[in-house]
Amino acid sequence: MKGKVIAVTGGASGIGAAICERFGREGYKVAVLDFDEKALEREEERLRFMGVDVLGLKCDVTSERQCAAAIKSVIERFGGIDILVNNAGITQRSTFRRTAMEVYRRVMEVNFFGALHCTKPALESLIERKGTIIVTTSLAGFAPLYGRTGYSASKHALHGFFHSLRSELAHLGVHVMMLCPGFTATNLQTRALDGDGRLNTGDRATVGREATPESVADSVYRGALKRKRELVLTPVGKFMHYVVLRFAPAWYERRMAKRMKPEFDRNEAGT
Repeated sequence: MKGKVIAVTGGASGIGAAICERFGREGYKVAVLDFDEKALEREEERLRFMGVDVLGLKCDVTSERQCAAAIKSVIERFGGIDILVNNAGITQRSTFRRTAMEVYRRVMEVNFFGALHCTKPALESLIERKGTIIVTTSLAGFAPLYGRTGYSASKHALHGFFHSLRSELAHLGVHVMMLCPGFTATNLQTRALDGDGRLNTGDRATVGREATPESVADSVYRGALKRKRELVLTPVGKFMHYVVLRFAPAWYERRMAKRMKPEFDRNEAGT
């Protein structure tokens, strides 16, 4: 793998940063794309200290122009892209009744269109190098999740788009892997939007034990080597995906809602 190139959006923190480090340790040249300048500088310095050939680029994935410029810079610096990881994302925690339409548009712009904005300019290089597109989705991409209708919708959209794109690119040698982590200990939830588009600082419920970004990155590396189509992580996620949603979807939905609903009863009381 030495000398191959990986570009990661949302690469300055959380799962993205862990993926950058994991692949960097294996000899990959790493391009870190992120909108947070300070976090980007810290991550670039950390990787360089580890001996990784790294390029940090400020990039807001909602801007098609910035994404095209960033991908162009990666290709000019490293000669091409072997793996593109569409990892940048945001979430929202609010019931549909309490959520403004602008919040849904914002979530879709980042999570869905952000992935398209980076994939489009990288595509010819990926075809040339018979590369891989990795898309960070979620268990919410195939299962309902109470109080996160916008987040879930954006992840379902990613599954629909990139599964279809895989069928278009397979004969050209380009692979697509969907990454479906469960709840992971990152700053994603601290940046969650509430129904008005402000930061949601209320209590948060989870299902199952939170994974670490490092454990997710290890799974991503192994999955990329094997060219897996879909990488479903955590015991809860695998149980949901392979058993519950096939044989007992109504039971799962009731159990999940019972577990998650109290968070919103508390946080939205009196509004």
